[in-house]
Amino acid sequence: MSNKYTPGNLVRYRNRDWMVLPSNEDQVILVKPLGGSDEEITGIFMPLAKDVEAVEKATFKEPTPNQIGNFETAKLLYNASRLSLRNAAGPFRSMGKLSFRPRSYQVVPLVMALKQDVTKILIADDVGVGKTIEALLIIKELIERGEIKRFAVICPPHLCEQWQQELKDKLDIDAEIIRSSTASRLDRMVPDDRSVFYHIPYQVISVDYIKTDKRRGIFLNDCPELVVVDEAHTCTLPKGASSKNQQQRYNLIHDIALNKNRHLILLTATPHSGKDEEFLSLLGLLNPAFERLNFEKLEQADRRKIAQYFIQRKRENIRRWLNEDTLFPKRDSKEVGFTLSEETKAFYNELVAFARGISDVETDNENTRLLRSWAAIALIKGAMSSPAMAKEMLEKRHAKLTVEEEMAEIGTDAVEDTLFEENEFGVDFSRSDLLNAVDYKTAELEGLTKLLKRAEFLNEREETDLKIKHTIDLIRKWVKEGFQPIIFCHYIATAKYMEEKLKEALPKNVLVQAITSELADEQRKEEIERMGEQEKRVLVATDCLSEGINLQDHFNAVLHYDLPWNPNRIEQREGRVDRFGQASKNIKTYMLYGENNPMDKFILEVLIRKVREIQKSIGVTIPIGENNKSLMAELTQKILKTASETEQLTLFAEDKIRIDNELEMARKKGENLRSIFAQESVDAETIKKDLQEVDEAIGDPKVVESFTVFALQLLGSSFTPDFEGYKIQTTNLPKHLQVALLSKTEQLKGKAETKIAFISPTPKGYQYIGRNHRFVEQLCHYIVSNAFEEKGNSYGLARTSVIQTESVQNKTTLVMFRVRNVVKEVRSRNESVAEEMYLWGYMENENGLQPINFEEAQELLNEAIPLSNMSIEQQQQLLAIELNSFEKKKDAFIEIATERADKLVEAHGRFKTLIGGRSYEKSTPVLPPDVMGVYILLPKPKDLF
Repeated sequence: MSNKYTPGNLVRYRNRDWMVLPSNEDQVILVKPLGGSDEEITGIFMPLAKDVEAVEKATFKEPTPNQIGNFETAKLLYNASRLSLRNAAGPFRSMGKLSFRPRSYQVVPLVMALKQDVTKILIADDVGVGKTIEALLIIKELIERGEIKRFAVICPPHLCEQWQQELKDKLDIDAEIIRSSTASRLDRMVPDDRSVFYHIPYQVISVDYIKTDKRRGIFLNDCPELVVVDEAHTCTLPKGASSKNQQQRYNLIHDIALNKNRHLILLTATPHSGKDEEFLSLLGLLNPAFERLNFEKLEQADRRKIAQYFIQRKRENIRRWLNEDTLFPKRDSKEVGFTLSEETKAFYNELVAFARGISDVETDNENTRLLRSWAAIALIKGAMSSPAMAKEMLEKRHAKLTVEEEMAEIGTDAVEDTLFEENEFGVDFSRSDLLNAVDYKTAELEGLTKLLKRAEFLNEREETDLKIKHTIDLIRKWVKEGFQPIIFCHYIATAKYMEEKLKEALPKNVLVQAITSELADEQRKEEIERMGEQEKRVLVATDCLSEGINLQDHFNAVLHYDLPWNPNRIEQREGRVDRFGQASKNIKTYMLYGENNPMDKFILEVLIRKVREIQKSIGVTIPIGENNKSLMAELTQKILKTASETEQLTLFAEDKIRIDNELEMARKKGENLRSIFAQESVDAETIKKDLQEVDEAIGDPKVVESFTVFALQLLGSSFTPDFEGYKIQTTNLPKHLQVALLSKTEQLKGKAETKIAFISPTPKGYQYIGRNHRFVEQLCHYIVSNAFEEKGNSYGLARTSVIQTESVQNKTTLVMFRVRNVVKEVRSRNESVAEEMYLWGYMENENGLQPINFEEAQELLNEAIPLSNMSIEQQQQLLAIELNSFEKKKDAFIEIATERADKLVEAHGRFKTLIGGRSYEKSTPVLPPDVMGVYILLPKPKDLF
């Protein structure tokens, strides 16, 4: 290939100037229109082009005296040029193509990934910290480096749309959702016998769709180079391999991980449930050697090895990171106690007495003994949630699947887990079937009948339910204060009961809706979005919404109506609103408990408070899964065997010391894990410096805002700033810019007004405008193309200008450059073209020409104020002289380009040290650099008298 077709050079083709991009095909050159977008990248097959349309070498057109404009618009051209750059200079290839500006701490997993030849990483940052963003950064970086061309995100069904939207909003990637409801349509699009997994480059796949043996085999045959697994804790190998669903998920991910050349990213906020075997099965997906580790006897070498693959950080780690504003909301957490009414308390005592009776029956069958014990526990737990749940449990006497059959199918551990740990993802378990599975004696059946009548009585007497009364008072207060709460219940019946009572008690303009697992995943998402359109809203939810799905856009408070028996569930629930991206500065998280309910008091005082205290001290969620289950099982057994409340509370006090000791052991284990995985060894200052240089090269959100506002003003669009953003009138904008700015809904309604904001999280009712938003992209191209008109433009955009100003004491010339460098990795064919805007200048005094640096030139461009309008003729004369002298300054221009190349090498050198990995050859500048604009600043004329 001729030198004129080397990457970074300019060519003339079809009456347009193009920049040559790296190509892996010898007979094909890739070109991108100068000032165009990535969507316009074109491949030219050279053997045919020679005979049809020649590809000629081109030179960049320097400014002319005819392209004079207002000096104030020079910074508009500068910002338009750098905001339109996508292949930004710097070690991170993807930064110019992101629609968001990542925070420093979110770049750490990317650095970890780039340290590996093949990315294998488990990201287990705290709920709400931004694991999705961290994964998106890795995806985009691997794409831009040419290491992958396809990827798949495997996630629970109800998260598919969320991932699809995140990929579109943040990376401008259009991914296809692959699951049962879309499979037929996608199959019809396939042109041959290969699967959709082969033909679709960017995939979001429901884990439940491909976990079966048949689909798993097809997927593995056509699996992309990168796989991201969300909620990876649902894909561990269960202890004893008792859960069929979870075992299928594990087999799927295990088979994916067998390919040593496949990149694998695992995401979860709860990597360790307390069972070392399950955690090791997760780590073993990254490196099979980890399956044999013993966390009690970890060697230092093992710690270092695991830390290469696994990162886990809590909020406190993040808040300390470079003292950066992390935009987490301030959390107001409280425990709200209430007293059971006399009627409810009497019902509780009757429940305990009945439960004690059915669990004390002598039997030689271990499963029957377990069933009776669990049925008693489930009855107390459910009945104390709400009168409606008590009534439902006692009414249901038949089940489609008996618990004996279920135990035979999935094992006793799995049934027990749903009762004590509450950790099966996305499903609501009431375990009322446990009550139905027991063979009752005549006296026991009579007891059930009496309990049912008591439950029906309480269900009809609202005044006896002080729990709902306290809740209504609290929610009414929150709504009045402007909060949009979520009330988490453990049972569907309780959620429906809560919905009914709140609708009766709250004003008609407050939307109250219960969302449970009775709705399909897609329906839950649709209903939540519909609720978000209402100003005042209250969501009543079961734990099917406590993991994975983001609710921070529409809700900012959480009430735990039923205390979870697994303390980690509390963090999951609260993490739906207390997360990165929450628009509210303040959120509320309250727990409701019965002050005279022994079970509530034990859970709160002995378990939840102690666990939270430990988590606060060590900074990570402690793994207490096995301990938690045994503690709750033992506690409930003692409740059944102890007659009075006083005796129960005495027993709790006696057990507290032993339980504290068990939790202390869990604390030490958690602290040990925390010491391995926090990744505080990554050099924060190096990442910060690189991101700051990227901000300068391509523009940060503040630059996007100032550019957009200035450009709208120049184009004649009226706008009104407010506290959150701007209200824009689009009538005077060119048609293509109107289409790019207005939403489809606004266009269909014929509106010419919209609200925009430049901050993330974006205020409700506003459209987020980032550097990669289609409106900003088209606005940049429009400004640049108008500035480059040969004979000036109607907007006064300046490629050249001459002003008098008090900002200089001597004649000063500013030169705006666009610099391109070709960067090549050692031992690789991979090349990239890195672009940046650069300001330089020189001052004329008695000593000749004195160069001024970037910072000085930038300050003059931004701050210099013209004193008076010079005539066009005067400006043209001075510019003609100055531009004619540029031929003598070519060496200086080349020196600048070389210095920028060296600066890029320096940045890559820092990056190489940071990741301890890839090295680069010297960056090669494309010479000469493009001269985008020239501006002459003259000192204020001296007074004659």
